[in-house]
Amino acid sequence: MSDVTTATEATGTPPDAAPGATSLPVAPAGPATAVDVRGVSKVFATRAGTVTALDDIHLSVAAGEFVSLIGPSGCGKSTLLRLVADLDQPTSGEIAVFGRPPRVAREAQDYGIAFQQAGLLPWRSVAANVELPLELHGVGRRERAARAAELLALVGLTEFAGHFPHQLSGGMQQRVAIARSLAESPSLLLMDEPFGALDEMTRERMQTELVRLCAESGAAVVFVTHSIPEAVFLSQRVVVMSPRPGRIAQVVPVDLARADERTDDLREDAAFFAAVTAVREALHGGHGADVPTRGVDVR
Repeated sequence: MSDVTTATEATGTPPDAAPGATSLPVAPAGPATAVDVRGVSKVFATRAGTVTALDDIHLSVAAGEFVSLIGPSGCGKSTLLRLVADLDQPTSGEIAVFGRPPRVAREAQDYGIAFQQAGLLPWRSVAANVELPLELHGVGRRERAARAAELLALVGLTEFAGHFPHQLSGGMQQRVAIARSLAESPSLLLMDEPFGALDEMTRERMQTELVRLCAESGAAVVFVTHSIPEAVFLSQRVVVMSPRPGRIAQVVPVDLARADERTDDLREDAAFFAAVTAVREALHGGHGADVPTRGVDVR
């Protein structure tokens, strides 16, 4: 799944809108906590028996905070993201998104989602793909076009507005997907390895772009990744998860530059390397870097 669900409340009706159409939404003030996970467990039933994917997860993400989830393959990172997004339900425990149950937050379009595959519709132009969430929620044509133009300028793709997805590189497609996830000015972004399929140079470029976009939008972000350097570069906190059953093994604070000051130069900073080392050691459970952690990029 790679489409976008975005969020906020709509106000007014544009002059060119069809009857009942709504205008661009305005993000709600909302509580100071974007995501609150309390004692959440998730058990799947399989033919071989039950599998505990998550066990007693407690996590709070502040409004405007960037938090990454990292851990070995199968530790429940994506499962936790899906629970927050109301794409699945916990077996036990509670989740609140801006103080509301995930289902209510989803129906109110309180968040945007981006996945590893951009999931653009091949028959729609770049601009039309960005406009899609707004179109689905009844925003008028003129406002949709203006918002799409604003977002494409933000991600540096103005000149490609009329192109189609097959005419873009992988990195450009991901930029379109991120622009689409921002279309309704969400206060929360849920991102599941959105750069996982990109080459290293494009990936680093997209990380820098995402930090800038999030600083400008003020959205909170929950970001799933297998890459330690990526988690450190992007985040204010890195949540390290244990092998299945997934538990939070450690939360590593990342005390680097402010989000709007994180540039490529940061990747050569001693504080950056120290944070990478701290996350690596947390992943290895204090046993040293020679202990393999399957499915984690420790470069």
